[in-house]
Amino acid sequence: MSETTTLAPAHTDATAPAVREVGIIMNGVSGRMGYRQHLVRSILAIRDQGGIELPDGSKLTVKPLLVGRSEAKLAELAARHGIDDYTTDLDAALADPRWEIYADFLVTKARAAALRKAIAAGKTIYTEKPTAESVDEALELAKLAAAAGVKTGVVHDKLYLPGLQKLRRLIESGFFGRILSVRGEFGYWVFEGDWQAAQRPSWNYRTEDGGGIIVDMFPHWNYLLENLFGGVQSVYAQASVHIADRWDERGEHYTATAEDAAYGIFELAGGVVAQINSSWTVRVDRDELVQFQVDGTHGSAVVGLFGAKIQHRNQTPKPVWNPDLADEHDYDADWAQVPTNEIFLNGFRQQWEEFLTSYALGTDYPFDLLAGARGVLLAEAGLQSAREGRKVELPELALD
Repeated sequence: MSETTTLAPAHTDATAPAVREVGIIMNGVSGRMGYRQHLVRSILAIRDQGGIELPDGSKLTVKPLLVGRSEAKLAELAARHGIDDYTTDLDAALADPRWEIYADFLVTKARAAALRKAIAAGKTIYTEKPTAESVDEALELAKLAAAAGVKTGVVHDKLYLPGLQKLRRLIESGFFGRILSVRGEFGYWVFEGDWQAAQRPSWNYRTEDGGGIIVDMFPHWNYLLENLFGGVQSVYAQASVHIADRWDERGEHYTATAEDAAYGIFELAGGVVAQINSSWTVRVDRDELVQFQVDGTHGSAVVGLFGAKIQHRNQTPKPVWNPDLADEHDYDADWAQVPTNEIFLNGFRQQWEEFLTSYALGTDYPFDLLAGARGVLLAEAGLQSAREGRKVELPELALD
């Protein structure tokens, strides 16, 4: 691990803003998500813009320490992006007071052990989800962090998608009236790997390696639903292994043991019902890879990653079911696009900036390890529902 050089302020006059540099341990940056979204599009983007301006006019800059198993890969990444520090020794990094924040982008099976070490070292934590393989372990991590006085943050990236931010604006404006239901479609076709390489790693299809679309996506659906519509109170899920025969990164055949599709019904606080299909075995016939329709008494909206369109009750057509005649009405024309009235940052970067600002100011941060545990709870309940063929009620989680 090389020596760290603190960056000097860009100005030396008395009016120059104060600059604070925060060292961030980034564990798992050689993976797809850790590299693209967290390192390049978030931390390096923040570094290259000169840091984050805080409310008092001071600036917070960031300095990453890359951690991983392959020194050669880390060295290549560091050289490519002008990063001074990297190491394969996580314990040494956690013991070094120069690095204040531990960020985890490891595979799920390896995450809890690393988070325990970071909590014991007193590091502030920012982590991908799911935070653990079981709700008991996820809740234990939240309790350990709280007892140690450690600030934590869990990635809630989909809340920051432009389409979902437009949806939040619609909700807060009262556009929908009383919200009745949410219907979501997520997914795309992941190739089996025989005649065309799969675009997801093979561990995603092995339960023994922490795979499965419920573990992967239900934590996302939990934070989306609870932050936009109401906490999840129950779930009924159907899990399916639609394609058992797959081929891994070496071209070798294996049998999938984890579900590649899940069909869920969620009852929310306040009476809203959500239905979300998650699938890696679906061919896309929608505007975006994820799309939600929200129906309310006064209006409806259809939103995706970027787009959002609405239909008010005053503009709702009056369909009449008649199977004997072709319906020539253009239903798409009844919807109006929501304008993009602001510039949206990359969602991962926006959440990083909010977390770093909260860290610098010492304010409460809502998306903590307890929120992460609720996501694991929903995934665990979804798997239980699929096994037992029944609706499963979700208990309240608390730190005491």
